[in-house]
Amino acid sequence: MAAPIIDVRGLAAGYEGRPVLRDVDLRVEAGEFVGLVGPSGSGKTTLLRALMGMAHLYAGTVEVDGCAVHEGERPAVGYVPQVEAIDWNFPVTVEEVVLMGRATVSGRWPWPRAQDRKDAADLLERLGMAAYRARHIRALSGGQQQRVFLARALIRNPRLLILDEPTSGVDIKTRDDVLHLLAGLNAEGVTVLLSTHEINAVATHLPRVVCLRGEIIADGPPSTVFTPEILRRAFDGDMVVVHQDGVTLVADRPHREA
Repeated sequence: MAAPIIDVRGLAAGYEGRPVLRDVDLRVEAGEFVGLVGPSGSGKTTLLRALMGMAHLYAGTVEVDGCAVHEGERPAVGYVPQVEAIDWNFPVTVEEVVLMGRATVSGRWPWPRAQDRKDAADLLERLGMAAYRARHIRALSGGQQQRVFLARALIRNPRLLILDEPTSGVDIKTRDDVLHLLAGLNAEGVTVLLSTHEINAVATHLPRVVCLRGEIIADGPPSTVFTPEILRRAFDGDMVVVHQDGVTLVADRPHREA
């Protein structure tokens, strides 16, 4: 059996001595498309950061693409952080942001090769951002910024793509475009792991979801993970779950006054 591209065992991780995750086991095979869901503070971002060597690891092991991940050591994968976590005051253009992804591998920054620029241009064209190549990254909308940072991750030609809330703060059309783009990349062989708070977007697009609340509560297809019982454990609230035409949809239960 081939080794998984992500292998997490007995993980406890957090920040400044305070664990956010405890006893987490997660195995993701190459070629999978997986979503992490859970309430705010449940550990979604912490788990992704642990995979990237960006969180404190207190117990357990983390392996990515066959290599052990240690705190402060970033694996060679594509990573797209939350837009809110980016410092937009740095004076940089769209093209330069994308080329930074290649530079972290080659060490050629700030002298990219002609091939690097061509690869960046091709990615921006594919993502519908070619017209914004010379624009300052701060001047873009949230959805446009997400596409640029996705191009920055993809220029590394990664086998694994990790995204933290890639559809946060964008409109429905942009969200749909991003998720379909990720599905297309996954069909080409890229393993995709993303976090999201948008349950229905995940249920509609992803074949596997992992529900977190400090630990893994459930793991499987949306039809088995999104049940009233599991959602109550995760979100401390009653939710309505509807299965229709092969799609699982979740809604808040209406509050009715006596």
